[in-house]
Amino acid sequence: MEHAPGVLYVVATPIGNLDDITLRALATLREADILAAEDTRHTRKLLTRHGIHAQLTSYHDHNKEEKAPVLIARLRAGQSVALVTDAGTPLVADPGFFLVRECHRAGLKVVPVPGPCAATAALSAAGLPTDAYTFLGYLPPRSAARRRRLEALAEHPHTLVLYESPHRLPRCLADALAALGDREAAVCRELTKLHEEIVRGPLSELAARYAKGVKGEITLLIAGLGRRARKARRGGGGDDAPR
Repeated sequence: MEHAPGVLYVVATPIGNLDDITLRALATLREADILAAEDTRHTRKLLTRHGIHAQLTSYHDHNKEEKAPVLIARLRAGQSVALVTDAGTPLVADPGFFLVRECHRAGLKVVPVPGPCAATAALSAAGLPTDAYTFLGYLPPRSAARRRRLEALAEHPHTLVLYESPHRLPRCLADALAALGDREAAVCRELTKLHEEIVRGPLSELAARYAKGVKGEITLLIAGLGRRARKARRGGGGDDAPR
């Protein structure tokens, strides 16, 4: 007897506060036949907090090529799979792209279960323009490559959103200041957690504030280059207000 193919659910989970999860996400995690998690130990804490007993299997960047066919076979057999990452929305600077792409290639249904995301949480509270933004994920770890990436965006008009590790933040801020100039930015640290902190100011002030390092998960937002500044950079004039 043939079974209808199962569904891959891409489930967003909390970025810190374990209560930041939707009712639909909880129902999906309860009803899925198997949960594919970046770190099963981390996901188990979330499941325990909400009284969910589920079968877990690991799925991450280091085992994706061997694990994806296994999960696809289960989907073809009619089972449902919930894909979760350690925090936030899978595929947003987190594993999952390979599996989702392979499911589409196999003609299997992929359903998003939206929810928390550090990038959108930071945008909502940082006070920088949100009408258009560019998500960069993690910049290159080496300073020279990081500066080249930022210099290529020096005239970009949209707010830049990126993730950074705490030990690299001081160097990242210094490189951003050198590549982009002293524009407005915001360091959003430990969002939704006990020591949440959102500090906004010119890149020079932020670089000085965090020069000795910091702890916690970091989302960094940097204002884009306004119209007036772009014209000045190109040698033009104009009285229109910057955006």
